[in-house]
Amino acid sequence: MANPVVLVHGLGSSFQHGWVVDGWPDLLAEEGREVIGPDLLGHGSAPKPTDPAAYGRLEELLAESFVDREQVDAVGFSLGARVLLTLAASAPERFGRLVVMGVGANLFDRTPRQAVIDAVEHGADPDDIALQPFDRLAADPRNDRAALGALLRRDPPVLDAERLSRITCPVLVVLGERDFSGPAGPLVEALPVVELVSLPGVDHFSTPKHFDAIDATLRFLRG
Repeated sequence: MANPVVLVHGLGSSFQHGWVVDGWPDLLAEEGREVIGPDLLGHGSAPKPTDPAAYGRLEELLAESFVDREQVDAVGFSLGARVLLTLAASAPERFGRLVVMGVGANLFDRTPRQAVIDAVEHGADPDDIALQPFDRLAADPRNDRAALGALLRRDPPVLDAERLSRITCPVLVVLGERDFSGPAGPLVEALPVVELVSLPGVDHFSTPKHFDAIDATLRFLRG
């Protein structure tokens, strides 16, 4: 039987908003896959603490959502991709196949730009095109600005080339050519078994909705 698929959303999103709305669970169900859809701490139906220290358990809490499964496949976007890669580096035997979208060289920088944190916590200048998406995410009624800011202020686990080299499962990296998280090169070079799909003209926030990203993911998960 095929592994269940864990779908892990990005910052300021949720399982419902990040995956269900775009039809991911239905498409995976058509492939005969069970879907596990957790909400990360600080998001959706999960608690929303405002102490950065609380987010030290972010990875641990995600792992609890599939603790009863011997092995899973997983798809993560942005923050969700980072969390999945961290887990896969610590317990590679838990993952069969892994798809990470919206991440690249940014993974090697552990500190978010202060401007991003400020935009999430307090809003952004309407004319600042780069920061407006973060402001809009945080301003959504489903979200709590203080909780998202606390998450960004946490001290995340180190993800460097040595740790990423411990991931033994096949990994698909999907990155838009206009994504600020790129380039993909440093991440691709660090992973032992990896494929890269580049999406021409696609930016960060459009990636999980893009047909080519969805199609590449489904093909990759089939093995």
